[in-house]
Amino acid sequence: MIILKSPREIEEMKPASQIVADCYREVAKLIEPGITTREINDFVAKHITKLGGRQFTKGYNGFPAETCTSVNDVVAHGIPSNRALMDGDLLKLDIVVEYGGWFGDSCWCYPVGNIRPEAQNIMKVAKECLDLGIARALPGGRLGDITSAIQQHAEANGFSVVRDLLAHGIGRSLHEEPNYEHVGVAGKGIRLKEGMVFTIEPMINEGTFRITIDDDQWTARTADGKLSAQYEHTIAITPDGPLILTAQ
Repeated sequence: MIILKSPREIEEMKPASQIVADCYREVAKLIEPGITTREINDFVAKHITKLGGRQFTKGYNGFPAETCTSVNDVVAHGIPSNRALMDGDLLKLDIVVEYGGWFGDSCWCYPVGNIRPEAQNIMKVAKECLDLGIARALPGGRLGDITSAIQQHAEANGFSVVRDLLAHGIGRSLHEEPNYEHVGVAGKGIRLKEGMVFTIEPMINEGTFRITIDDDQWTARTADGKLSAQYEHTIAITPDGPLILTAQ
């Protein structure tokens, strides 16, 4: 069942999402060659606490860290480690915060030092896919309006869209209905209604859309070892259109 939020509840959701956004603003200053993903994770964990939020990721279904740090061919759910980022890496940082009983969720993609033109391009297209999807999150529309815009733009630029990892509704739980892939047909799918709050989080791959899971049962990689890029926002559907709760 999709849980619709009232205008008051959407207002109550904003602080969690804005703590997420503030973490990105601050951590962006630290990302450079030589820093480890564990150091990035620990900074974010402390910043969440400093702002009065609660991290949720560590311990969730056994996940061992406060953030997901996914580098290069890792699509999602990368586990922070003592691996130092290197010049040319592509980092996806996923942060979840709970505040006042509500959740905020976002992922952002960062270049590390000087990245190759192909990496710059996939970052650009992934962000455009997110923006195109958000623009179609309109009351009265269909979920397929969002997903088709993402799929068409990614594929028109020679990339693919991951199917096996889903976007989701969000509210007092991190994962609510709807759960959905970022591929589809315009005019199809569930009707979009005012009060729906969910993530849009297309994962865009340089090669195949297929993924593999490491032995740690978390780390998702591109099946062909090529790059993946992702941007994610938590959005609410309002009478005035989409409201980006995790806007930076």
